[in-house]
Amino acid sequence: MIPWIQLGKAQISNNGGELTFSQRDKEFSIRLSGIRGELMNSRVYNSEKELSQMGCAYLKSTDVGHVLVGGLGIGFTLSEALRMVGNKSQVTVAELIPEVVEWNRGSLGNCANNPLHDLRTKIHMGDVRDLLTTPQPTFDAILLDVDNGPERLTHSDNN
Repeated sequence: MIPWIQLGKAQISNNGGELTFSQRDKEFSIRLSGIRGELMNSRVYNSEKELSQMGCAYLKSTDVGHVLVGGLGIGFTLSEALRMVGNKSQVTVAELIPEVVEWNRGSLGNCANNPLHDLRTKIHMGDVRDLLTTPQPTFDAILLDVDNGPERLTHSDNN
């Protein structure tokens, strides 16, 4: 069995947890301390693609659209959103953890075809909620690929 090699760590300020970024051969994994299993893996991304395809389907008929993606992760939601929209569109991705953006600018970015290199991508470092509470939001589609569920995982305010 090929061993996992740890490539990075990130402290989560709101809950005291830690993300661990690892690689095994061509596979990448991001784990969160305190939960069993992985938070995300580069081999498993169909739900991210489906989210973007469904959320951006009606934007294929327009050249200009503005999509908001909440959560960068491994970049699959962002990458598919970029594929779905026109060349004059913009996709803003909101990410809480700076290291996740850094990892995507490096070797992790290759998994999703380096969507941060696309000129249509804009990064918002902070909570997606900040972009949803502006006086006049201008988003044509909002794709929330965050850890919300019955309980929070990475951000205590997500409870």
